[in-house]
Amino acid sequence: MKYLWLILIVSLTGCVDTPKHVTPVEHFQLDRYLGTWYEIARLDHSFERGLEKISATYSLRKDGSLKVINRGYDTKNKKWEEEPEGKAYFAENPDTGFLKVSFFGPFCGAYIVMDTDYESYTMISGPDHSYFWILSRTPQLDPKIQSRLIQKAKEAGFETEKLIFVSHNKSTQQRN
Repeated sequence: MKYLWLILIVSLTGCVDTPKHVTPVEHFQLDRYLGTWYEIARLDHSFERGLEKISATYSLRKDGSLKVINRGYDTKNKKWEEEPEGKAYFAENPDTGFLKVSFFGPFCGAYIVMDTDYESYTMISGPDHSYFWILSRTPQLDPKIQSRLIQKAKEAGFETEKLIFVSHNKSTQQRN
């Protein structure tokens, strides 16, 4: 039983590691980060497959943690999908862009802000090099900024040739 608890503790704490060559933003400004971000590019994951027009909205909760709402349009079923409300907490301190986020009880994942200007873009890593996102305040991102972020991600060890670029075009049903 003692070993089972040890394995559980190690697996739960391992979710907030930072991948090699990934450094969280210092002097992080949460108040400027809050609001809606649109997904521009990501590495593939089953929980986002088939979705377009993906957005993430961050707001403060009364306890000081963050409320996280992820939403996307399911092209196959022609309807909007929304994950259960997530909660995010700082993994280290509020001045470092390193959070742990949970959508399902005690299970968490690392959310590492690698780069952001708060006004137009942010670049996110998860606990390893298989989790990566580029987000923007608008459904499109300046191509020069996007290229710079992709190059930075490649230098950090992400497989940028496998990036999926998210459609936000108007041909899919408008957001309700």
